[in-house]
Amino acid sequence: MSADSRNAVASPTAASVADVSGRRTVAVPLSQDSRLAIEIRGLVERGDQEEARERFGGLVAVHQRRASRIAYQYLRDAADADEAVQDAFVKVFTHITSYREAWPFEVWFTRILINGCLDRRKMRARRDRWFVPAAETTGADQLRASTGGAAAANPEARLLARERRARMTAAIDRLEGRQRTVFTLCHYGDCTPREVSAITGLNESTVRVHLFRAARKLRGLLGGQP
Repeated sequence: MSADSRNAVASPTAASVADVSGRRTVAVPLSQDSRLAIEIRGLVERGDQEEARERFGGLVAVHQRRASRIAYQYLRDAADADEAVQDAFVKVFTHITSYREAWPFEVWFTRILINGCLDRRKMRARRDRWFVPAAETTGADQLRASTGGAAAANPEARLLARERRARMTAAIDRLEGRQRTVFTLCHYGDCTPREVSAITGLNESTVRVHLFRAARKLRGLLGGQP
């Protein structure tokens, strides 16, 4: 194998995906975070844990805010959402050698995050059967979780934002399960219908139908035209 060939294997820039017939492959350009994940995987496989952890900080920086929005929509608690995100990053790093570039890193990471959030919801439901529920999250905590930053300094703006968020949260909670998942991933996770399809296993056209129906129902619930 030539040096150029070895470099191409060590630092791929595209993933090969089989077409419907399975007879040929199509080169799909890799995203920057997917390439970084592959580099980190290589470092771990070579035993360079320190450099791998340092490079992994780049992936955390890229996905932290988006992950927090998704986790909060599933858990509705700022502290639980933070823990779920951190657990997801730990799990991703621990299992980075199993990452394969056939899937964009963002899709792989999001599936891990959502599965972790669903597990937390199940554990919380079991816990709440036996214990008194914890105090509700404060409005300030919720605002930080949904916006990724500090609350606005203006008290009137804080109140209006809290009211809008409360209405939206209540409306989203009334969506059917798959509609809620699709809407959350598209509008809080910034996922495309194709990415949501990969994450959920739903057909892309089905994802678009769920998204359309979710938006229509939300307009009706929030006082707009259905």
